[in-house]
Amino acid sequence: MTQTEPFTFENWKIKFFSIWGGQAFSLLGSSLVQFALVWWLTQETGSATVLATATIVAMLPGIVAGPFVGALVDRWNRRVLMIVSDASIAVATLALIYIYWIGVMQPWHIYGIMLIRSLGGTFHWPAMQASTSLMVPKEHLSRVAGLNQTLQGLMSIAAPPLGALLVMAIPLHGVLAIDVFTMLLAVLPLVFVAIPQPQRTTMREAQAGTSVWQDMLAGFRYMWNWPGLMLVGGMAALINMLLSPTSALMPILVTQYFKGGALELGWIESAFGVGMVAGGILLSIWGGFKRRILTSLLGIAGIGVGCIVAGLSPANAFWLALSGMAISGAMNPIANGPLFAVLQDVVAPDMQGRVFTALNSLAMLMSPLGLALAGPLADVLGVQVWFIVGGVSCLVLGAGALLVPAIVHLEDNHHAQTAVAGKQALAKADGVVG
Repeated sequence: MTQTEPFTFENWKIKFFSIWGGQAFSLLGSSLVQFALVWWLTQETGSATVLATATIVAMLPGIVAGPFVGALVDRWNRRVLMIVSDASIAVATLALIYIYWIGVMQPWHIYGIMLIRSLGGTFHWPAMQASTSLMVPKEHLSRVAGLNQTLQGLMSIAAPPLGALLVMAIPLHGVLAIDVFTMLLAVLPLVFVAIPQPQRTTMREAQAGTSVWQDMLAGFRYMWNWPGLMLVGGMAALINMLLSPTSALMPILVTQYFKGGALELGWIESAFGVGMVAGGILLSIWGGFKRRILTSLLGIAGIGVGCIVAGLSPANAFWLALSGMAISGAMNPIANGPLFAVLQDVVAPDMQGRVFTALNSLAMLMSPLGLALAGPLADVLGVQVWFIVGGVSCLVLGAGALLVPAIVHLEDNHHAQTAVAGKQALAKADGVVG
C-alpha cells in the first residue's frame, strides 16, 4: 500500500467533524429503518423466533467476515471503503423499497436487507474507528468516544418515537426512502475530506505482497500475545450472548407482557437513549478514571443493574421498566467509551482495523447461540427472564474482572507490549521463525 504524507492535527476539528456530522445523519436514517423493519416483522408475525432469526442474520457478516474485513481495512483506502459501504447500503434499501411497493415483501426479504446492511456496516465501522485515532489527538480520544456515545443516545431518544410516528403516518417505503437520503449526506463529506492512512511497520514495508490471510493471522496473533485484550474479548462474547436477546425481543416484551404498541416500544427505546445521552455527557465532561478500564468495568456492572430492574418490573409498572432501561443506557457509554479510547490509544495504527474487527467478531460470536435459545424459550417462558439472567451476568463479570490483573492493567506498559506483540505477529504471519 502506498503511504500518504504524515497527517498533522492542524484544523483537525473541521476535518473530523465534517465526516462525523455526515455519519450522524446516516445513523438517524439507519435507526429509523431498523425500527420500521422490526415493527413490520412484529406486526406481521408476532413471533419471538422470527425476531431472533432476524438479529442472527444481521450478526453473521460481523462474525464470519469480520476478521478478513479487518485485514482489508488495514490494507485499503479507508475513505473509499466508507463511501462504498454507504452507497451499497443505499442501493440495497432502494431494492427493498421496490419490493414493498409492488406488494410482495416477505420476512425473508427483511432478512436479506439486514444481511446486506450488516455487511456494509462490517466494513464501515472499523474503517471509521481506525481512522479516528489518526484524525483526533490522543488526549481527546476519550471525549470523542463520549461524544459518539452521546450521539448514539440522542438517536435512541429521537428515532424510536419518530419511527413509531412515521410507520403510523406513511407507508414503509417512505421510511426507507429517508434512509437513502441520509446515506447520501454521509457520503458527501467523505468525497471532499481526506482521511490519513496508517504508516505500515518496517517489516511490512520490507516484505510487501503478503496475503489477506496472513494479515488476518497477524491480527489474531497480535491479540493472542496480549492476554488482557483476549480476556476483554471473552467478556464481551459472554455479555453479548446473554444481552443480545433482550434487545432483539424488546418488541415482544412491550406488546405481549406490557400490552403496549408502537409508541410504547418507542418510549422504552427512548428511555435507553435518554440514559445514553446522560452517560455520554458525563463521560465527555469527566473523562473517566485515570485507569480507563476501571470506568468500563463500572459501566458493565451498571448495565446489569438496569437490566435486572427492567426484568423484575411487574406487568402493570411499565414506568419501572423505563427506569431500568434508562439506567442501562446511562451505563452503556461508561462501559464502551473508555474501552474504545484505550484501544485507539494503545493498539498500533496499522493493526487497528484487524483488532477492532477481531474483537467485534469475538463479541458477537456467542450471540447467535443466545438468540437461538432465547427465541423459542421466550415464546414459552416469557422474555423478561433474559433481562434478569443478562443483568446478573453483567454484575458478576464487571466485579469479577477487578480480580484479573491482565484486565485491570490492560493499559500498563502498552507501548512495550504492542511492540513485542506486533513484531511476533508479523514475523509468524510472514513465515519468519521468531
